[in-house]
Amino acid sequence: MGDWYTIDKIDSSTHIISEYRHWEETHCYLLNGTERSLMIDTGLGICNIHDEVIRLTNRPVTAVSTHIHWDHIGGHRYFPDFYAHGAELDWLSGGFPLPPQTVRDMAADRCDLPEGFDLAAYELFQGVPTRVLRDGEVIDLGGRVVRVLHTPGHSPGHMCFWEEATGYLFTGDLVYKGTLFAYYPSTDPAAYLASLEKIAALPAARIFPGHHSLAIEPEIVVRMRDAFRDLRARGLLQHGSGTFTYGDWAVWL
Repeated sequence: MGDWYTIDKIDSSTHIISEYRHWEETHCYLLNGTERSLMIDTGLGICNIHDEVIRLTNRPVTAVSTHIHWDHIGGHRYFPDFYAHGAELDWLSGGFPLPPQTVRDMAADRCDLPEGFDLAAYELFQGVPTRVLRDGEVIDLGGRVVRVLHTPGHSPGHMCFWEEATGYLFTGDLVYKGTLFAYYPSTDPAAYLASLEKIAALPAARIFPGHHSLAIEPEIVVRMRDAFRDLRARGLLQHGSGTFTYGDWAVWL
């Protein structure tokens, strides 16, 4: 199972841990401070991401999720110290809208699973966070500070993480190249636009998405915001409107 993860280096204290054998190519991010480390998302939990993390830091690690979807919290079981947004706490205690068997079926159909992996034993992560996050709070790692931005739309408690000192913006499933999902009941297209307005105002130097291509520039946020504004003006920013394509990205409403 040793080739499940791909490691990339952003800078001397920031790494990307990617799962390219998942059809959505999930990216997780390790930020090392002088006192502790922050793991933004932990992937599917198909393999033990903690084994990769301890090769990259010797500091205590806190995990945080951009949102409580199965492909972003699967590795949380290896990090007893983890944070979550208050709007999605019920998803951590049995209220997740997809049943486990549906998730297993998707993994069987759409993942290049490691040989010997027991899919029947795969369970959705459940747990109680050590800290409940709110918009505007900061996470101090020692020598670097990360700000929590509540950015609902893709999910009720979705968060982006902003490091002003570096200009790094970690966008989870709010922004990435590919088809953005805003069609299922737990999504909110109007809130999605409000969140894009919020992050488009930031002087981001680099964007780090939750999925797919890492070759993504900050200007995409403005393009997405403008497209969502246009959909609203045309009365289409609502569930059931369809899929709208804008070159390197699309939105499914």
